Amino acid sequence: MTETMAGQGATLAFESLGVRYPGRPQPALQDVSFVAPPGLVTAVVGPNGSGKSSLVRALLRRVPLASGRILLAGEPIAPMASRAMAQQVAVVPQREEPGMPLSVREFVMLGRHPHRGAFGGASREDQSQVEQAVERAGIADAIDRTTDSLSGGEWQRVRIARALAQDTPVLVLDEPTTFLDIAHEMAVFELVDALAREGRTVLLVSHQLNLVARFADAIVLLHRGRVAAAGNADTVMRGEILEAVYDWPLVVTRDPAVGAPALLPLRGRGRTR
Repeated sequence: MTETMAGQGATLAFESLGVRYPGRPQPALQDVSFVAPPGLVTAVVGPNGSGKSSLVRALLRRVPLASGRILLAGEPIAPMASRAMAQQVAVVPQREEPGMPLSVREFVMLGRHPHRGAFGGASREDQSQVEQAVERAGIADAIDRTTDSLSGGEWQRVRIARALAQDTPVLVLDEPTTFLDIAHEMAVFELVDALAREGRTVLLVSHQLNLVARFADAIVLLHRGRVAAAGNADTVMRGEILEAVYDWPLVVTRDPAVGAPALLPLRGRGRTR
């Protein structure tokens, strides 16, 4: 590989991806193709059941591919060793619970595992990466607490800190603002934007369409396992597209703060107020 250093992202490409689960009549993903380049935030959005989580599982190699392939810096990820993959791609999954309580410091230090020897202790570099990660994730004041004492929002930020400590060129976040209040939600999106501007490849899976429209450079809209639309916010955030995909009445206006498209759901059909 040529694009391997954190801060110098590696292009992540999905080519004609197909995923099918046994016993299900329809594929979870079908002919999904797009590229997440370095230095940009690429967001994947769509309603529940559209295939977003299957896309992340495919990247993690937790589901077999029915068709297509995933490339990292031009090379297929399928034959990559797990350690090599973990040195390149850090993932914040949608759901996760530790098997036993750990200190926040210990949990975030797990992100350094791909860079350490089998029996080596934490180096100064490891310690430095952990401290930087908790600071950037806004959770430094909880570093000596245990994971079972954290609120939902704190736990979410600790998981993000572990991914940052992993110090990879590619960062994948699956619904990273779950459980977060408005201030911390905005802080995460600001952090995601900053990481991309530093040169990392950022793939963001989110339900927060309005924030995605403000921060993402490219949006991939999934619907029933296929790409329904892809491009910048103005291309994807169009009323006729979103209303058909989400099957709900809505209008698309403009965010008065930044001018980005903004989705405004309407009351249910048949309601007048």
